[in-house]
Amino acid sequence: MLITPGKLLATINTPDDLRRLDKSLLPRVADELRQFIIDNVSVYGGHFGASLGVVELTVALHYVFNTPDDQLVWDVGHQAYGHKILTGRRDRFHTNRFYKGISGFPKRKESEYDAFGVGHSSTSISAALGMAVASQLQGNRQRNHIAVIGDGAMTAGEAFEGMNHAGATDSNLLIVLNDNCMSIDPNVGALREYLTDITTSQTYNKVKDEVWNLLGKMSKFGKSAQEIVSKVESGIKASLLDQSNLFESLHLRYFGPIDGHDIDHLVSVLDDLKNIPGPKLLHCLTVKGKGYAPAEKDQTKWHAPGLFDKVTGEIKKKTFTTPQPPKYQDVFGHTLVELAEKNPRVVGVTPAMPSGSSMNIMMKAMPERAFDVGIAEQHAVTFSAGMATQGEVVFCNIYSTFMQRAYDQVIHDVCIQELPVIFCLDRAGFAGADGPTHHGAYDLAYMRCVPNMIVAAPMNEQELRNLMFTAQSDEIQQGKQAFTIRYPRGEGVMPNWRTPLEQLPIGKGRMIQDGEGVAILTIGHIGNSAVEACTILASEGIQPAHFDMRYVKPLDEEMLHQIFQRFDRVLTVEDGCVMGGFGSAVLEFMADHGYAARVKRLGIPDAVIEHGEQIELQHECGFDPQGIAEAVRELLFAGRSVTV
Repeated sequence: MLITPGKLLATINTPDDLRRLDKSLLPRVADELRQFIIDNVSVYGGHFGASLGVVELTVALHYVFNTPDDQLVWDVGHQAYGHKILTGRRDRFHTNRFYKGISGFPKRKESEYDAFGVGHSSTSISAALGMAVASQLQGNRQRNHIAVIGDGAMTAGEAFEGMNHAGATDSNLLIVLNDNCMSIDPNVGALREYLTDITTSQTYNKVKDEVWNLLGKMSKFGKSAQEIVSKVESGIKASLLDQSNLFESLHLRYFGPIDGHDIDHLVSVLDDLKNIPGPKLLHCLTVKGKGYAPAEKDQTKWHAPGLFDKVTGEIKKKTFTTPQPPKYQDVFGHTLVELAEKNPRVVGVTPAMPSGSSMNIMMKAMPERAFDVGIAEQHAVTFSAGMATQGEVVFCNIYSTFMQRAYDQVIHDVCIQELPVIFCLDRAGFAGADGPTHHGAYDLAYMRCVPNMIVAAPMNEQELRNLMFTAQSDEIQQGKQAFTIRYPRGEGVMPNWRTPLEQLPIGKGRMIQDGEGVAILTIGHIGNSAVEACTILASEGIQPAHFDMRYVKPLDEEMLHQIFQRFDRVLTVEDGCVMGGFGSAVLEFMADHGYAARVKRLGIPDAVIEHGEQIELQHECGFDPQGIAEAVRELLFAGRSVTV
C-alpha cells in the first residue's frame, strides 16, 4: 500500500520546488511532511522519533540553503527521513530499509543531496569541515557547509575534535546543534547538564532576544553583514562576562538557543547566518517525536517502534501460541544481573545503548554498578580498563560495529596491559535493515589477531550464559587475558533458556552430529543454520559431520587434528567476514600442520553488503541453510563422476 502525500508535499520533488514556495506555506509543508513520515513508518516500520523532531529544521535548511551545492551533512541519519523525502525519494520512501530499497541513512551513491554517508554518530562536524576547507582551497568561498548534530552525538570525542579544529579556521561552516536531550536513550553526562543550563539561563535568553532583535533591525535598514556581525559579537561579549560559553571558547560563534519548531523564525535566523562568515553554531531546541503524542511521551520506545496503529498508538506485536526464544541481548542483560548478584565485583559499561544492549536491566536492578558513558566507545573501553586495574570484573557491552571505533583502546589500554576486560559484542554479523554501517562483519577478524585475547561466540542462549559465567570466573580474571563474546541481533533458539550456569573449558568446541564425507565447522549462532542444512541433506541421504567450534581464539586444536585426519573436505561457516575470520584461522591451522584438504569458506565476502533482513542477506552471501547445503553438495561431489 502506497502512502499518498499531502497536496503541497506532492508538488515537491526537489528542494528547488520547495524554494519556489512562498515562505507563508512552509508550516503547511512541515505538517504534511510530518504526517507522511507518520503514515509510512506506521505501515512499513523504521526509525521514527528523531525525524519527527527535525521536520521544521529540515524544511528550513533546504529552503534557505542552495542544496546540493550548499552541502548538508546529517549526523547519524536517524533524523534524515524528511531530508530524503524532500530530495527526490518521496515516491520510493516506502522501500526505506527494505531489501534492495533505499537506505535508512544518508548515502552518497543514493543521492547527490546526501553529501556524506553516515551511520556511526559524531562524524558530521569533521566531514563538513573537510568539505569547507576543500571549497576554500578550490577558490569557492561562497558555498555553505552545514552539519546537523544531535546533543547525544555531541558527547563523542570526534565531535569535540572537529569543533576544536573548526575554531582555528575561517571556514564557512555552520554547526546546527539539535538539542532534544536524547540519543536513543536519555543523554547523560556533564554536557547534557551544561546545555540545560544554557537553555534555562536568563543571561542566555536575554542575549538571544537582544541579538535576534538587533539582526532584524539591522537587516531592515540594509546594513552590511560585517556591521551586523560586529554588533552581535559585541553584544555577546558584553552579556557573557558572567557566564562562560563552551562553544565560544572554541572560537565558534554561538547563536541561540532558539525554538527548533518555529519555522518562520528558523528561516529568518538561517538566512541571517548564511551571510555571517566563519565557523558558527546554532543551538536549536527540539522535541524528539514532535507532533505524535505517544512518541513525545516515551521517546526511547518510539525511537524505532516497528509497525503501529497511528490512530491508537498501539505498537503491533506478533502473537504466538507457544513460548518463543528471547533476544540474545535480553539473555545478556538478565544473566549479567544474575552474575552480579553472586559476584560483587561485576560491573557493566555501555556507550549510550542501555536499552539496545539490555544493560538497562542491570541499571534498574543495580544502578550504582552499571554505567552509561554516552556515545563514547573509546572512553568506554579505557574506562573499563581502569576499573579492571582495581580488580573489578567489567562487562563492556558495545555493538560489534561500534567497537571498531575503539580498536586502539582494545589493543593499547586492555590487551597490552593484560587486563581481563570482558567485551560483549552485540549485533555481531548482519545487522539487518540498518545496513553496512551497522553490520558487525569484522569483529572475529580484528579481535583474533590481538595478543592476550580470547574470542568466543555462542551457538545458543545456554552457551551465551555459560561463556559469560566462564569469563567472570577467577581462573579467567587472574589469567590476564581479555575475553570477547560476540552474538547476533535478534532471537535465539531456546524458549527455556534459563539453564544452570556452567564453566566451559577455554578453546574447546563440541560435536553437534557425527557424519561422513564432509565436516562442517561453524562458529556462533549461524551454527543453527548448519543444523537446518543437515536436516535438508538428510532427506537426500547425505550426513555430514557438524562441529560447533565455540572459540576462534584459541582454536580447539585437538578437535581440528581429529577433523583433518578424518576428512579431506571441510566447510567453514561464519556470520562474519571471510577475509581473516574464522575460516582463515582454520586454513592457517591446516597449513601450519601440513594437512591437505579441500576447504570451502562461507561468510560475508570482501564486499559492502547492503541492508535487508538477516536471512535475505545470508541467502545473498550463500550461507543460509540452503546455501550451506549446496556448499556441502559441491564439496562432496566435486571431481567425482556421477552415474545416471
